[in-house]
Amino acid sequence: MIITVFGATGKVGKQIVKACLNDGHSVRAYGRNVFTSNFREEPPLALFPGTLFDEEAVFNVLKGSDAVLSAIGGAMDGTDKSRSLGMKNIVHQMERAGVERIINLGGLGILEDPTKVHGELIMDSDNFPLHYYNVAKEHLEAYKYLNSSSLKWTFICAPEIVYEGPTGKYVTAANQQPANNHYHINAGDIALFMVDELQKNEYIRVKVGISN
Repeated sequence: MIITVFGATGKVGKQIVKACLNDGHSVRAYGRNVFTSNFREEPPLALFPGTLFDEEAVFNVLKGSDAVLSAIGGAMDGTDKSRSLGMKNIVHQMERAGVERIINLGGLGILEDPTKVHGELIMDSDNFPLHYYNVAKEHLEAYKYLNSSSLKWTFICAPEIVYEGPTGKYVTAANQQPANNHYHINAGDIALFMVDELQKNEYIRVKVGISN
């Protein structure tokens, strides 16, 4: 596959690029700092500098891609709209370029709260940490853009991310946190799941809880 990776220069993004290359895919790494992030640009890795809000740059990196893996980061205080409005542009340009498949990384706050009966979200529970609430709202907006699109999306709702490589040992669940939940996940295991899900397509248009 030809895979476009957004957020490629972040700690999770670098693990995604590595996992894709290890699995034999061609990778288009997109970001503002791709030429200063110790990536070695040689086939099957191509570097595309640009911002998430540049419509033509995003469209150009998507043309001819088979799938998108996204690990967009940003500030936690709600002032940075990269996760939401960046996803809005990605969705628009994917539909324009005819690319259907995307797997996006967000947080566990937008999973369903299992203690409620009416489909409330974890982010709306009384004990959800206040310092995560603004970024959870950004993840929710990104989810809404995906859910209203024609795309074949998967939305990973991760707990605390440990910036380590893959273990190959993780559990997943649709729309809720996994039953065997340790409330953390290695960045490398997020990357492994993304690459595996591209092959299996088990969670099309579904939010996914994940944990080591």
